Amino acid sequence: MKVAIYSQVYKQTLWESLHTLLEFFKTHNISVYIEDNFSKEITKSLPDFSKENQFESFSALDRSFDYLIALGGDGTILRSLLFVKDLDIPIIGVNTGRLGFLSEIQQVNLLQSLDRIFVNKHFTILERSLLEISATDATYDFEDFPYAMNEIAISRFNTASMITVHTTVNKEFLTSYWADGLIISTPTGSTGYSLSCGGPILMPNTASTILTPIAAHNLSARPMVIPDDYTLELSIDSRESHYVVSLDSRLFSLPKTEKIRIKKSPFTVKMVMLEYQSFIKTLRKKLLWGQDKRN
Repeated sequence: MKVAIYSQVYKQTLWESLHTLLEFFKTHNISVYIEDNFSKEITKSLPDFSKENQFESFSALDRSFDYLIALGGDGTILRSLLFVKDLDIPIIGVNTGRLGFLSEIQQVNLLQSLDRIFVNKHFTILERSLLEISATDATYDFEDFPYAMNEIAISRFNTASMITVHTTVNKEFLTSYWADGLIISTPTGSTGYSLSCGGPILMPNTASTILTPIAAHNLSARPMVIPDDYTLELSIDSRESHYVVSLDSRLFSLPKTEKIRIKKSPFTVKMVMLEYQSFIKTLRKKLLWGQDKRN
């Protein structure tokens, strides 16, 4: 078995989790590969640790890998998609961050969780849908990975002035959002940026896409849920020559003459969920539902 480990940056808080991972995989004769940049940071920060723990490194993944462990927060999982892509490699999220809707395994019970996954096989695979973006200029490749698992957000560029997002759904004009921007969210992203702008929470397996305006000037503009097999086409009016597109945490600047198309990705991302976990339990825990003493 081959397991990849990825983290965006080495922090002291990661050391205990990383040590637990490497000791566990060594005990169970599982091959470990650590992402190149992360590996270099470990070697630089902890030279003695690196000498005592032998591991390979990787700059890209292939289908020979069985799992990828994302060590960090939800942002780390979203960034790990650049390695997993459409390879069907399940992602195991270990939360060393704060909120963590996606990275559900906590450091305090990491060893027990590893036993459940790799020894007892007590887990399920939850498939998360993605959004795909394309521009009218076919040469614009969005770093060769035009996909987002949380959301694609359209926003103003370097100005206090609002933008207008002319929105067409399945070739039928919907409306023009006069706002700071527009969020197009998956069910996974419904607990992220969209939620902070008043969007609804969707179950992860809901076959829907959310349109959430950002600080809309027209008060009638409200979040809207559409089927996820619908295609969106957006054109932008702005005082600036460019506007900003974010794919999860990756930012791109496009000229305002550039129209974009957004649709459901042809592939999904597989996430490992322990059998005792559920999205509803995660909501109650992360949002503190039912913990108001006045209830």
